[in-house]
Amino acid sequence: MRLLYKFNVLVLIFFAAAVFGQKENYLLKEDVSYYEADIQETDAYIKERCKLDIYYPTDTTNVATVVWFHGGGLEFGQKDIPDGLKEKGIAVVSVNYRLHPKVKHPEYIKDAAAAVAWTFRNIHNYNGSPDKIFISGHSAGGYLASMIGMDKTYLADHEIDADKIAGLIPFSGHTITHFTIRKERGIKGTQPIIDKYAPLFHVRKETPPILLITGNRELELLGRYEENAYFYRMMKVVGNEEIALMELDGYGHNMVYPAIPLLLQFIKEQTR
Repeated sequence: MRLLYKFNVLVLIFFAAAVFGQKENYLLKEDVSYYEADIQETDAYIKERCKLDIYYPTDTTNVATVVWFHGGGLEFGQKDIPDGLKEKGIAVVSVNYRLHPKVKHPEYIKDAAAAVAWTFRNIHNYNGSPDKIFISGHSAGGYLASMIGMDKTYLADHEIDADKIAGLIPFSGHTITHFTIRKERGIKGTQPIIDKYAPLFHVRKETPPILLITGNRELELLGRYEENAYFYRMMKVVGNEEIALMELDGYGHNMVYPAIPLLLQFIKEQTR
């Protein structure tokens, strides 16, 4: 997979029109708990918060699935189905997870792993293929996607090999340790660290295919493009050839809409 630094808005519009353009009949199942009942009964916040929605086509089977984690700095946000992912011949699992300050790290990451494990176990009931599960999300959601894909211990707790993920597509996600986790440890947001809570800490040669997407480096949040570029480079240094980086000209951190066509193209390439 080749590295692309910039992407033109007109090219994005073309992708939006050309990729996954077919219409299907869809259903939306809301507020499904992804923890087992015995765990929910021991924690009221898990019971309230740890739910997901499944948006899926009814006319086809074995489709690809995007597990989508919302942004919000691990402190706020709600599950939603991005408009650009609707009626594209794929299933979408949109996830709520527990938030700071009611919980602290690594509970957010554990919730993300539990939701992905639920998807592996259950997506066949919603016309999806467990061999075509892609993990994505924006900002904090992109960080969670990267963490459960790179640190294999979280999914291993559910007896799932993270390398069975079909692809990781974080949108403007931290690759250093998330700033909210740093805040919980008394470290200011402008002090970058790389420890076991950083995707960068877990670079390795063999991973699922990865597409990193950020806004323009001059418009993004504090160094978000540059930390993704460093993650990309270190993955290359260890011999990983399944990674690409795209920087969207004209967009800052709020770059979900123009990035979705790239996600869809990536899924199409990986599922041929």
